[in-house]
Amino acid sequence: MSTAERPLDTVAVSRDELVAVLDRQRKAFVADGPANLATRLNRIDRLLAMVLDNTDAFVDAMAADFGTRSRAASLFTEVVGMIPVIEHTRANVAKWMRPTTMMRAGRLFGLRAEVEVAPLGVVGIIGPWNFPLNLVVLPASAAFAAGNRVMIKMSEVTPRTAELMRTTAPKYFDALELDVTTGGPDVAAAFSTLPFDHLFFTGSPSVGAMVQRAAAQNLVPVTLELGGKNPVVVAPGADVTRSAARIAQARMVNGGQVCVCPDYVFVPDDRVESFVDVAAATWRGMFPAIISNADYCSSVNEANFDRVVSLIDDARANGARVDVIAPPGEALPDRTSRKIAPTIVRGIDDTMRIAAEEVFGPVLTVMGYSHLADVIDHINARPAPLVAYWYGPDGDDFRHFIRNTRSGGVARNDFAAQMIPSAAPFGGVGRSGMGAYHGKAGFDTFSHQRTVVGTDLPFSMTGSAAPPFSRPMRAYADLSLRMARRRTNRRLRASGRNA
Repeated sequence: MSTAERPLDTVAVSRDELVAVLDRQRKAFVADGPANLATRLNRIDRLLAMVLDNTDAFVDAMAADFGTRSRAASLFTEVVGMIPVIEHTRANVAKWMRPTTMMRAGRLFGLRAEVEVAPLGVVGIIGPWNFPLNLVVLPASAAFAAGNRVMIKMSEVTPRTAELMRTTAPKYFDALELDVTTGGPDVAAAFSTLPFDHLFFTGSPSVGAMVQRAAAQNLVPVTLELGGKNPVVVAPGADVTRSAARIAQARMVNGGQVCVCPDYVFVPDDRVESFVDVAAATWRGMFPAIISNADYCSSVNEANFDRVVSLIDDARANGARVDVIAPPGEALPDRTSRKIAPTIVRGIDDTMRIAAEEVFGPVLTVMGYSHLADVIDHINARPAPLVAYWYGPDGDDFRHFIRNTRSGGVARNDFAAQMIPSAAPFGGVGRSGMGAYHGKAGFDTFSHQRTVVGTDLPFSMTGSAAPPFSRPMRAYADLSLRMARRRTNRRLRASGRNA
């Protein structure tokens, strides 16, 4: 057994210990009151410094957890990508914190109304294994921006990264501000039952459903960042050579272990062979070697390796055409390195597991189509994906596709393009997630919009709702009802849709 595969003991805690941490953080939150701007910015800065000061250690830990994961891959996907999002949040916290004044004219008469943005309290974050650093730091930065305390449960699938985070965080944070927990599924299950003020989870839909059920016991609101089978449409007017190359490259990010990776591709019937040829050539150019290639990311563990291999085997056994793009002389898949060659699967049907399961590996399903309507029907007959891809011009077909499909986001002509704007919300819909973060969406996720209204008027504006009801008040109610009916009916007649 290699060093990368050897089990690592992590510090596990009991539910009682977790409850104690939560209780201490909540008491500190109440005692200190809402965090001011300086405190929020300082926490964001310390969080970013924790990552930047220890980048090499985190990169090494993730490489050991995965078996093979290059420094460049971890830098780009884990560290560099989070910086602009955090900097955007930091630059806008002061603006986002400001209360919103309402009914300004009412102030002349002694009526003041505003909506203040209040922190929730203590936020729980359950992190995934595919990006074990990025996907806990980004939600934590948003929670800090909103003025909250944070508890993080790291993924047990990447234990070295989890342990490093646990031992590094106390050098930058008091446990009353940020606490990091490690441990196995039992700890994660206990963590999800805690009475947080908000619970944020990134992972699979199946585990997300369990987290939501556990949180519901305490009526804890949840944000679920999940995944799904992300469809790709190569439009009739697309440059197939460019599209196939970009899609093939995108499938190989983090060894295909990305929730926004393209999963299955629709290509015009008469261009399928060209697409497959270019995709295969692209992979051959990217990976002249795989087993010894430090840039070729391994499956994170044997369980995921076996799951992806079994999806391919099941498709092949049930009649699919499977093209394995392996370098000459290499026998893949290779269990020792946990590497699976880039693979194209064609001719799938609903009897095959790969038709419904998210692959999360270096496998791309390719299907032909004649009519865009058939593509839209196929996508709409399945759970909404986290992202839908379109390769081709921004024309009527693309806009029709957007209007008539449902997904967390849409990207055209490039991988994860919907995540390029730092201010853009990121999140799924339906089975691919619930809620959003990044930019102001993250700040709002971890905030409460609290309406505050006060009156110095010499009379009660709402006291008329209490009996006894005077004749003028009854007449006013009847008049308001008649006027509302007339307005509504007039609008319906004008629209020509008066049922």
